[in-house]
Amino acid sequence: MKSKKNAIQIKTATYYLADQSSIEAQRYIWSYDITIINNSDEIIQLLNRYWQITDSKGNIEEVKGPGVVGLQPIIKPGKEFAYSSFCQLNTPQGTMKGHYEMQTLDDKQFLVEIPKFDLTSPSANAHALRSRLH
Repeated sequence: MKSKKNAIQIKTATYYLADQSSIEAQRYIWSYDITIINNSDEIIQLLNRYWQITDSKGNIEEVKGPGVVGLQPIIKPGKEFAYSSFCQLNTPQGTMKGHYEMQTLDDKQFLVEIPKFDLTSPSANAHALRSRLH
């Protein structure tokens, strides 16, 4: 049997939402897509989520709760579950990382790490470039 922890793959993609963000109001918004791929040989269910969201000033927000986007999906072997959500920061860049609490049909629970990913707005890139030029 494959190790469940290593057999669950998490893919992420982020998109800065300039039309919903406001530099003047210090409101920066991203959408993100998560794909959970079950490469194990067991049926699994996502029970809970935990996020650690850090802005560029080092402020940390923790988010935890049941499921994702109102669901506690069951993912069969060889299948995947994808969803989209969003994040708002007061700074033009930050990071997200966390984990999912999963369980098998025989109630064995385990954690799957969500690798850290960056949230970066175009204005953050421009500022970093300007600071290197001066």
